[in-house]
Amino acid sequence: MTPDRTRARLDELGLTLHGPHPPHDPLDAVVVHDGVARTSGQLPRIDGTLTCLGTLGVDVTVAEGAEAAAVCALNALAVLEVALGSLDRITRILTVTGFVASAPDFHQQPAVVDGASRVLADVFGAAGRHTRSAIGVAALPRGGAVEIEVTAAVRD
Repeated sequence: MTPDRTRARLDELGLTLHGPHPPHDPLDAVVVHDGVARTSGQLPRIDGTLTCLGTLGVDVTVAEGAEAAAVCALNALAVLEVALGSLDRITRILTVTGFVASAPDFHQQPAVVDGASRVLADVFGAAGRHTRSAIGVAALPRGGAVEIEVTAAVRD
């Protein structure tokens, strides 16, 4: 059995997968179809507890939001690992969709979602570069400040 390169890279970076935190029934955490894996939205949870609640531009700073987005990306990797059996099956991160609970006058959603993008680029290198949307919303599930979805190309 070959060692899991992606897990080794996570260890090298000092990153921990705190999940998986699957969604409620009848949703799936990951759908894999025709070489693409797509996660359900991941909140910033560590050990089942939301770590960043609130609204950017009100009671959450950009730095706190970016850290929360990084946790969301790691949670996306955790559900992908369970669904795929190994993160080494990921050949490319295709897109990240980031939702940021935002005050009406908050316009730094890209800086918040950068937290998720940096994690994926650090873990996968060039294959971690991706397209992205950073969307401001009025509220997110359970009061979370950030929610991240990841779509990846995978091999059999």
